[in-house]
Amino acid sequence: MTAHLPLIADIANPALTQALQHKLDHKTKPLGSLGRLEALALTLGQILGTETPALDQPQMVVFAADHGLATRGVSAFPSDVTWQMVENFLAGGAAVSVLARQHGLGLTVVDCGVARDISPRESAPGQPRLLLRKVAPGTQDASVGPAMSAEQCAQALANGVDVVRGLPGNALLLGEMGIANTSVASLLLARLAGLPLAEVTGAGTGLDAAGIERKRAVLQQALDANARATSPLDALAALGGYEVATMVGAVLQAAAERRVVVVDGFITSAAVLVASRLQPAVLQRCVFAHRSGERGHSLMLAQMQVEPLLDMGLRLGEGSGAALAWPLLQSACAVLAEMASFESAGVATQTA
Repeated sequence: MTAHLPLIADIANPALTQALQHKLDHKTKPLGSLGRLEALALTLGQILGTETPALDQPQMVVFAADHGLATRGVSAFPSDVTWQMVENFLAGGAAVSVLARQHGLGLTVVDCGVARDISPRESAPGQPRLLLRKVAPGTQDASVGPAMSAEQCAQALANGVDVVRGLPGNALLLGEMGIANTSVASLLLARLAGLPLAEVTGAGTGLDAAGIERKRAVLQQALDANARATSPLDALAALGGYEVATMVGAVLQAAAERRVVVVDGFITSAAVLVASRLQPAVLQRCVFAHRSGERGHSLMLAQMQVEPLLDMGLRLGEGSGAALAWPLLQSACAVLAEMASFESAGVATQTA
């Protein structure tokens, strides 16, 4: 399953890092006074390999699929919401559609495994488009056995690689849609990090306390039914979803191409967690947009030793948090490119 996955090189470049830091330190401001915006500017320069990073044709991609686990009552919404929301994305009415328009993000929706066939359609330039990369109409119920076969997982990974290869620009913003996919993220975190389900399982789309307990019981059945799936790829196949597996392939390809990868919330972070267990240097290319209101997300971020830009209690998914964080990336690049230095502005530097 690993033979055709991209290899991710270490992009650490001490000379470039030093040059970027020098440039930031000599802008017309007290040292470090732009706080985490400066760290973000440094990260973007490192990813793009330049002292003057510029973000070009950013692409928001929403990966959609259904899950066999949904039949076990782990979500407050029925599976039909998956395909209905895909139509809403394409019609321009969803939160991520609105935010993508606002911020000039190209929006692509990928049918990775939606249970209902969605009609292909023409899209005008600047309008959302649909890519059909369906492996199967939803995964199997992971509480009784593997969610997908090794071959299906490999196909989803390859689809993700292919999707990114066909995208313009140098920034990929991750989004997702799939009823029950917070359960998938909880399962992957529990298995790959060895954390108790009670710590990583939350309300998802809005379960009450009794619903959360029922969800945890079902997820424990899934872990037990797939106890031998301990490696990242085996766990992805046994516990994952087609949209998560496709995202893993997309993240690996974007990282190989040195695109900036903007990670949304709990489910997209699960894909990055798997990708980083396969290729640790993936994390060098990632900007984590926000800390989700979903219970396990802070633990997942801690596993990757990363700090998100925002903390707004979001738990919508879709890529909404990534879109909201996008202007911060633009501002970081603008500061590096346009802000005067003490020397160029003729401003006196700080006295000793």
